[in-house]
Amino acid sequence: MRFVVDVDVAVPMRDGIALATNVWRPEGPGPFPVLLVRTPYGKDDAGTFGNPKLPDVFAFVEAGYAVVAQDVRGTSRSPGTFTPGTHEGDDGADTLTWLAEQPWCDGTAGMWGGSYMGFTQWLAAVDAAPVLRAIAPVMSSADLYRAPWYSPGGALSQDAVLTWSTLSALRNLRREPAEADPADAAALLSSVDDPRLLHEPLPLTGRDAVTRNLPWFGEVLDHPGRDSFWQEVAAIDHCGGITVPALQVGGWYDVFIGETVRSYTTMRRHGGSAAARDGQRLLIGPWAHADGTDLGTFPDRSFGLAASIKSADVTGEHLRFFDRWVRGRTDVPDDPHRVRIFVMGVDRWRDELDWPLPDTRHTDFFLSGQGRANTASGDGVLSRDTAPVEAVDTFLYDPRRPVPTVGGTVLAGASGAYPGPADQAAVEAREDVLCFTTAVLDRPVEVTGHVTLVLHVSSSAPDTDFTGKLVDVHPDGRAILLCEGVQRARYRDSLTAPVPLEPGTVHELTVDMSVTSNVFLPGHRIRLEVSSSNFPRYDRNTNTGGTIAADTEDDLTVAVNRVHHGPARPSRLVLPLIERPTED
Repeated sequence: MRFVVDVDVAVPMRDGIALATNVWRPEGPGPFPVLLVRTPYGKDDAGTFGNPKLPDVFAFVEAGYAVVAQDVRGTSRSPGTFTPGTHEGDDGADTLTWLAEQPWCDGTAGMWGGSYMGFTQWLAAVDAAPVLRAIAPVMSSADLYRAPWYSPGGALSQDAVLTWSTLSALRNLRREPAEADPADAAALLSSVDDPRLLHEPLPLTGRDAVTRNLPWFGEVLDHPGRDSFWQEVAAIDHCGGITVPALQVGGWYDVFIGETVRSYTTMRRHGGSAAARDGQRLLIGPWAHADGTDLGTFPDRSFGLAASIKSADVTGEHLRFFDRWVRGRTDVPDDPHRVRIFVMGVDRWRDELDWPLPDTRHTDFFLSGQGRANTASGDGVLSRDTAPVEAVDTFLYDPRRPVPTVGGTVLAGASGAYPGPADQAAVEAREDVLCFTTAVLDRPVEVTGHVTLVLHVSSSAPDTDFTGKLVDVHPDGRAILLCEGVQRARYRDSLTAPVPLEPGTVHELTVDMSVTSNVFLPGHRIRLEVSSSNFPRYDRNTNTGGTIAADTEDDLTVAVNRVHHGPARPSRLVLPLIERPTED
């Protein structure tokens, strides 16, 4: 393969800033269709641009595409100030307009890339320049409040925010080494090396080294609700202005997975053109966001060789998608299956017509017991039958002693935890974790789709959190996490208009537990965990009803939290069941 490379091309923006850009072009006169990636992690990393789950850039060039990689404003070799999300819509539009004017561009372009590089795609796609024909965000979000910085339930995604902001502050500090404060450098490096220093000190607003080198971090903490600060960078709120199709790639244990799926379903219904609605594609594997999880192998659970990114042929999926929508090839008929998912439990790939799966049957599994569901050895029962009697399970939530995050959708290595399908046995031994478990299954039960938890709760505090986890209990005793969620009580009715709890009053709230696909095999059990913390995946609710990010250690209050269940207060786990003939 022979190609031409132009390095550090200055691409002008509307305000006079020129962004550093590299261009890889196939050898020859062209013109060529273009694939653009805009990154804060350094455009010169042509191999992966920071994520091993991304396609092979050189395969794009070999297939006849020009590949353009750009450092976003204020990063690496591009001048300006890096303010995450703020300039990506305008800068992306200006870059696309510039591309259309280049003699080596044939007037068509797509965008690709993962994580933050996906943010740049969604924001550029709103009312995009005509040259843009398709986007392919990998493990990303079109709603930056819900993922990755906060959550659908209003709790701060502390692991994601602090990990990413600390690393970004270090990158900013290194851009101007002559002006760097050695004390800031030492503080940031210490936090990276020791998760306890990263996560445990209070108040959260006291991370001065982070805020000085990334002022945006302070703004994130200043906006705990989904107000105009977040709405301005929520491409999903403007999906009617997005007229291009999207190939979306996600992982069941990725911090973005809930929003990856939600952007797919939202665009299928409300995209701004027939192509945007009909051209949506979704690929989900058993992966997490962190490097090294692309093999589908984790310490407590391995999904086999077929689970790897290589087996999923992510590069081939991108090429087929871009050939159809950027090149406009119609000689190969579209596959009617818009969705490809890895079904855990049976550990195999499956093609589906759409998401949610058309034959989904949402089924209530009711919480019941005699009020002693604390720990996995308690009396909590999960059943399709309505709870026969009224009962209350009580636990103390002490933010000084939060339930530790074990696996799940963390970015990487938070407080000794690793991402993915971790065994929850140690967590389930705590008195502040309620466990509700089915009888041993005598037949397979497939759960594929969006999982929801409806709880009737009361608390001694004016605000607290309620968490839920869906767990697959194996015959050998492993309790493997599948998906999880949290609901901050003050945001139980709205993410923009918080309302305190009335202490002692029973309230109904709904916990968004994200999505999964798993077959619970015969001999296994389905388990629900309920508690009030999952730290540091989410920040600790201080139980004061005040500004959580500003609360200190002295402000922390213990809450007496209760889960009510029975005929009058039907707390329940709503599972998306798929009932089909058993596959060979």
